[in-house]
Amino acid sequence: MCGIVGYLGQKEAQPLLLSGLRRLEYRGYDSSGIAILDKGQLGVVKRKGRISELELALQKQGLPGKIGVSHTRWATHGIPSDANAHPHLDQSHRLAIVHNGVIENYQLLKQRLSDSGHHFESETDTEVLAHLIGEAYDLLPPQDPQRLENAVRSALTEVIGTYGIAVIHADCPNLLVGARRGSPLILGIGNGEFFLSSDVTAVSGQAQRVVYLSDGDIVAIRPDGFDISSLTRPRVGFEISEVEKTEAEAELGGYPHYMLKEIFDQPEAIRNAMRGRLDLEEATAKLGGLNMNPHQLLRIQRIVIVGCGTARHAGIVGEYLIESLAHLPVEVDYASEFRYRNAPLDGETVVFAVSQSGETADTLAAVREAKRKGMRVLGICNQVGSTIARETEGGVYMHAGPEIGVAATKSFTSQVLVFLLLAVLLGRLRYLSARQGKKLIEAIEKLPDQVTSVLSRHKEIRAIAEKYADAEAMLFLGRQFQYGIALEGALKMKEITYIRAEGHPAAELKHGVIALVDERIPSIFLCPQDGVYDKNVSNIAEVKARRGPVIAIASEGDDRIGKLADDVFLIPQCSELLAPILTVVPLQLLAYYTALSLGRDIDKPRNLAKSVTVE
Repeated sequence: MCGIVGYLGQKEAQPLLLSGLRRLEYRGYDSSGIAILDKGQLGVVKRKGRISELELALQKQGLPGKIGVSHTRWATHGIPSDANAHPHLDQSHRLAIVHNGVIENYQLLKQRLSDSGHHFESETDTEVLAHLIGEAYDLLPPQDPQRLENAVRSALTEVIGTYGIAVIHADCPNLLVGARRGSPLILGIGNGEFFLSSDVTAVSGQAQRVVYLSDGDIVAIRPDGFDISSLTRPRVGFEISEVEKTEAEAELGGYPHYMLKEIFDQPEAIRNAMRGRLDLEEATAKLGGLNMNPHQLLRIQRIVIVGCGTARHAGIVGEYLIESLAHLPVEVDYASEFRYRNAPLDGETVVFAVSQSGETADTLAAVREAKRKGMRVLGICNQVGSTIARETEGGVYMHAGPEIGVAATKSFTSQVLVFLLLAVLLGRLRYLSARQGKKLIEAIEKLPDQVTSVLSRHKEIRAIAEKYADAEAMLFLGRQFQYGIALEGALKMKEITYIRAEGHPAAELKHGVIALVDERIPSIFLCPQDGVYDKNVSNIAEVKARRGPVIAIASEGDDRIGKLADDVFLIPQCSELLAPILTVVPLQLLAYYTALSLGRDIDKPRNLAKSVTVE
């Protein structure tokens, strides 16, 4: 969610900080702000609303200086307002902090500080942390060469919660301090300059190398270098990585919205996810990142998949794929529920944590809970160097490329593709014959071209979207392999159009859902020619009997469905195992074009953030 960008170097900080914030807009935010040090003076400007509002304010009141911090806020404590926007100042107004995360005991700390004479100007937990650090700073001797770092260290020992912070002080014109616990923070290293950011996207094109800070790390940055210490470990080792993302990768490239671009990126994203992982000769998939040999894979007795939102929906599709091909029991859980319930696990269970960003707070907590119980935990992530990627014992990178739109699209199809490869791998170790494996791999290789074929007919979906854009609600219905797609289609629709949308197994219609059906609520049926096709046709008839409009996503060559549904979109013929990747694409387009018809802010939908790094 919230975005941090800090800078220390020889260039003017303001344009670099604003550029970094622009790159973090996709994360979701409701206000922004900037603080810069110059000649012992701390200048702060912050505004509610878009970054353009902050830029307008800075045109009237520019902030010179070569060290500063900036922030895009997504409200947790306190309404969106100028006062609640970051950066926040301490009691002396000489220290500024930007913060991602939640300070859970801020009310107790605030009361103690108030009793000591501190006065607060906002409703936020972050301002309490600023005052806490400022108080610790004032208590330390002025001659302490590490006064600010030690003040940060002292204050954080009192904090319960999560944080990624960047701190500057007017007394320390050449020092930028950062720290993290449970909220991502990276150190960017450029040519004689340094950055702090919550996301490597913000420093692409500026920093050539990065250090992904670990929980408990405190970094002190000076013009001649940096030091990393820890609140929790006696010695700190760190790895400097090359920045892999390029500036060009995250540009719109002529598309009006990132979401549409990323929908059209999917053929290449699928190719990247399967590249080097298909072995036609052995009729299997190769996933070396799992760090498990065939004997270890054969010992797996159960798989648990944890994720949130779109990632969980991919896991539901994965459940059907793995159970069908490998005959292994699979359970899919909300990461937020898994972390708190006392799930029975044994040593033959493997936990897969699915997260595009690799920083999702609930999923990361689920990873740590599973590890605490002695489970082998593997990750499915898109971000190299992310916390989940570093804290799991292995996994699979999706290689989908940067995903900027808040509504996940290409990351979903890449996740499903990874689960398909995993199912083939596990299936070939158990019950799947070489002939069956080879046939599947040949079918998988056709997927990118089949997705391209679906995308080439986007105008058909646009016409359907415009027809139903004024619907008051929508139902998405699918069975078996299509159940997770029904959930994902409904999520995409509600995320960017704000239309009430529900996903259900189609058979649940008669168990209560059918009460919602009328002429104002279209039902979107996922009914490719699979093992439950006739059942879906029966469900469509039930909806039509109650005057409910029906949109059907069906298979080419199906001349029966057109006589039942009001509108039909046909996908290429394929195995029911692969159909989810083809049926989800028209649902993504349906949501996009419906939102476009309604004039929604598609890449920045209200109340949403791309990466949910707080509970």
